[in-house]
Amino acid sequence: MKYIFIALTILLNDGLFGQEIKDQSHDRGNSIVLVIHGGAGTILKSQMTAEKEKAYRDSLTFALQKGYVILKNGGTSLDAVEAVIRIMEDCPLFNAGRGAVFTHEGRNELDAAIMNGKTLEAGSVASVTTIKNPVSAARAVMEKSNHVMLVGKGAEQFAKEQGLEIVDPSYFYTEERWRALESVKKEDSLKALQIRKNSDIKSDKPGPGEKFGTVGAVALDRYGNLAAATSTGGITNKKFGRIGDAPIIGAGTYANNATCAISCTGWGEFYIRLVVAKTVSDLMEFRHYSLQGAADEMVMKKVPELGGSGGLIAIDKDGNIAMPFSTEGMYRGYVQGDGVVVVKIYKAE
Repeated sequence: MKYIFIALTILLNDGLFGQEIKDQSHDRGNSIVLVIHGGAGTILKSQMTAEKEKAYRDSLTFALQKGYVILKNGGTSLDAVEAVIRIMEDCPLFNAGRGAVFTHEGRNELDAAIMNGKTLEAGSVASVTTIKNPVSAARAVMEKSNHVMLVGKGAEQFAKEQGLEIVDPSYFYTEERWRALESVKKEDSLKALQIRKNSDIKSDKPGPGEKFGTVGAVALDRYGNLAAATSTGGITNKKFGRIGDAPIIGAGTYANNATCAISCTGWGEFYIRLVVAKTVSDLMEFRHYSLQGAADEMVMKKVPELGGSGGLIAIDKDGNIAMPFSTEGMYRGYVQGDGVVVVKIYKAE
């Protein structure tokens, strides 16, 4: 029954966004592309019930369909990625917004970012606890402030002044995520004692079976403009105000009309250290890599070499798609100008 509720929750997102039209003289018709992800990790068919798999596939499909309608009707890539991320933030299946995981202190701390490939403008928020849709706050930072990143209470105050929906922190509570926190704390209670002999901070690292819960979207609109957006609740049981790569422009989120748009999902510390999203773009611009070649270089080689794992989604300026990941699975999907929705979860797909 809980998945029926999830479907009803998602349906409430209908009609949220106006469709701003720009650069109509460069209308390229059916060249639109939208790619999304819902996180990577140890996602195995053997560990998934048929009901839960269907819920994930239906939710990803719905998000892609809504984004496609925006792009098909002349909306911008920014409109599309914001709308899609809002849908996923409102769906308890994903570790973003309502489905966010809990910190060690039992709070939901949310991060999000968005970037305009045409202008290289970007906005992000981090460690917010009362903004219903952090991706919209990130867009407000980009378009209505002189800044790129706002954090914590300041970001929440700014969002409130911009008229964004503010909720009580209890809105983000889900029983499944709370049980996950209790489970991780229990499992960590003994091994953390040993780890902390070397470093407290390392006790924050995700376990080998944990899903890197992030949602992301990248889009190419009919005017040739790219955009990217990412949103996350971070890592279960995280401490010390830890922030990952998702809200950091160039690490987990990046868009540039000259190259590509990227949203990452993975062990954030490695994505920050390697500046993964921007490096993919740089490999294309300065080393003349293909999109797939640049994405594979970072996700399949550089990140694992340092001990990390994860994936990313990307679209280049010509509409080519890349969705590499080094984990057992990644919730992912895409739709192009023909309107055919493709959704995948497991490595073999």
